[in-house]
Amino acid sequence: MSSSVPQKTNGIAIAALISSFFVSVLGIILGFVALNQIKKSGEQGRGLALAGIWIGFVAVGITVLIIILQVVALAALSTAVVVDTNMG
Repeated sequence: MSSSVPQKTNGIAIAALISSFFVSVLGIILGFVALNQIKKSGEQGRGLALAGIWIGFVAVGITVLIIILQVVALAALSTAVVVDTNMG
């Protein structure tokens, strides 16, 4: 009879997943750190680390897209609101 001890989940992988929702860059960094540790230690949590990385990258991409759209909208509004004050 062999006793199988469940492997523990990497804590940094858990932190990567949670932080990716709030500070996406931190989630990405912690995810890569966790993957490196998991590779060396054999702990569980690879999926959590990958999810933290992917969610972090998606959040960064959405943030960049929103900033670009805001800049374009601001530029469009600033050119559309030109008023001719020379009524003459």
